[in-house]
Amino acid sequence: MTRRAATLAAALLAGLLGAAQGGTYRVQAGDTLWEIARAHGTSVGALLQLNGRSSQTIRVGEVLQVPERGAPTIRATSLAPAAAPVFQQGQAVYYGGRAHPQTTMTAAHLSLPFGTWVRVTHARTGRSVDVMINDRGPFGVQSRVIDLSTDAARALGILSEGVAPVTLSVLSRP
Repeated sequence: MTRRAATLAAALLAGLLGAAQGGTYRVQAGDTLWEIARAHGTSVGALLQLNGRSSQTIRVGEVLQVPERGAPTIRATSLAPAAAPVFQQGQAVYYGGRAHPQTTMTAAHLSLPFGTWVRVTHARTGRSVDVMINDRGPFGVQSRVIDLSTDAARALGILSEGVAPVTLSVLSRP
């Protein structure tokens, strides 16, 4: 199959699957995969996984499958870009979260700049979630390194635990 035929097949498949699992987005001039993922409340890894891709190259006019607006935020479960080095280890807790217009996957950290994207990985289960820092905390307990929004905690699987051991890797800074 030629590259063009493969791209058209992927676009058709994305369109068909998009009706069942979410929406579609046609790539515009100047778009980046990171901006598209952020605008749809997901991570680049999750967007690649949703589209069955490993390459981060996008082309103008290409149709990508994206999560439906208002649908639960998705995250990558097995497809991850090159592993980022561990920035910090400790415990994660969750709180209501501070609202952000582009994603529900937010978190509070004591020192990282607002707008920083962090991958939080549960030390026991290996599950991970990408969150954007948009608040300060946690306060009071030194071993706690991050406060997750309720949606991020749910995706990480720690709602019933309340507190979980995690590692943090910085994905991007503003």
